[in-house]
Amino acid sequence: MFSRSSSLLSALVLATTTLAAQTPAGQVPAPPQPSAPADPAVQRPTFRTFIDLVTTDVIVRDGSGQFVADLTKDELDVFEDGVKQEVASVQLVHGGRTFNLQAPPAPPPQEGIILPPARPTNDAAGRIFLFFVDDLHMNFRDTPRIRQLFDKMNKMLLHEGDMFGVVSTGTSSIAIDLTYDKKRMDEAIKKIAGSALKPSEIIEGPQGPNGPSELKYRAHVAFSTAYDIVSNLSKVQNRRKAVIYVSNGYDFNPFEGSRFGDPNIVGLKNDRYNSNSNTGMEYDPFTRQSNQFADADLAHELSELTRAANRANATFYTIDPRGLVAGSDMDEQVDTTEWNNHIRKTQDSLRVIADETGGFAVINQNEFDKALKRIDAESSDYYVLGYYSSNPDPLKRTRKIEVKAKRPNLDIWSRKSYSMKPPPEPKASK
Repeated sequence: MFSRSSSLLSALVLATTTLAAQTPAGQVPAPPQPSAPADPAVQRPTFRTFIDLVTTDVIVRDGSGQFVADLTKDELDVFEDGVKQEVASVQLVHGGRTFNLQAPPAPPPQEGIILPPARPTNDAAGRIFLFFVDDLHMNFRDTPRIRQLFDKMNKMLLHEGDMFGVVSTGTSSIAIDLTYDKKRMDEAIKKIAGSALKPSEIIEGPQGPNGPSELKYRAHVAFSTAYDIVSNLSKVQNRRKAVIYVSNGYDFNPFEGSRFGDPNIVGLKNDRYNSNSNTGMEYDPFTRQSNQFADADLAHELSELTRAANRANATFYTIDPRGLVAGSDMDEQVDTTEWNNHIRKTQDSLRVIADETGGFAVINQNEFDKALKRIDAESSDYYVLGYYSSNPDPLKRTRKIEVKAKRPNLDIWSRKSYSMKPPPEPKASK
């Protein structure tokens, strides 16, 4: 029923090294000894060390908000968990041009990855945009507004030399691999149509042990699709990756009072669901108690997605196409307090996705031009710093990053942390 993301993107294989015991050069081998059963207690273990190039985008601005493009490698310091790291590579992208202040090591070729042909242009920003169309969480009545928003993004964000892809989560069935052809965006815009559940459908729909079952399923599809996309983006290095995430946001436990008919729940004005109602659904205190874990489930989903985005050095810009949200639709009988709580939770979820990945959320506003100009600027002027982590502790999965400039009175943006991938499982011996 719902489309899933296909494999996107180009790649840079992260460098890995394996340390194994070797016989020192020039050493004469000892005479052969009679074979004896190997004692597992004295067998030497094999140690594997994985060295990954960690990259982060850095935006440096002065007091007037202007991008500072004349910093040298020696003026930028990067710290991981408070420990200074040696910068291995620095690239500057300014005004659509790329400058290698210190080039990173050349990546080995990777088979099976097909890139669109390079576009010879004198003003290639080298940017990658991924437009995430979460039509499972966008209202059908907002479809004209959503298409106008994407038309604005097509004109204001995409420039010659930019690669972009478009992926939807639901019935719009959009899956465009990375391309330079802006005509593909026009094709995608015509397909976009919201298909979110209405409040009445959520209230009257089936209830599972962890909330409305259909709502949770749709959210899982959206998060899984976004996670798969980010995993593919992690293969691309030394290019800024901006994910334009368009969605109404998420709330795993909306309209609880109306769903269960509990007069003790704040905002309930009627007794829809009790043993005497015509719905046949009796109030179950255990079901309500299980729904209290819905917020924790949502927090877990958001945490997994943002960790994957930081690992891929991908920045999320979340946009709520509803614009300035007022009350619910006239034909939806929703308690005002419950509606306001629902809107707050959905907007907060979009804030978390953006804030934790270094972007910003565009919510509660009808004028999108200013936000799109800011996204364009942040994607055109930046540094890319790379370093090999000196932290030898493989159990330290999440690590904080801080970038500082030696020049005073500068404002610096960079991602706050990244999470390491678990090491590959050792192959079983035959």
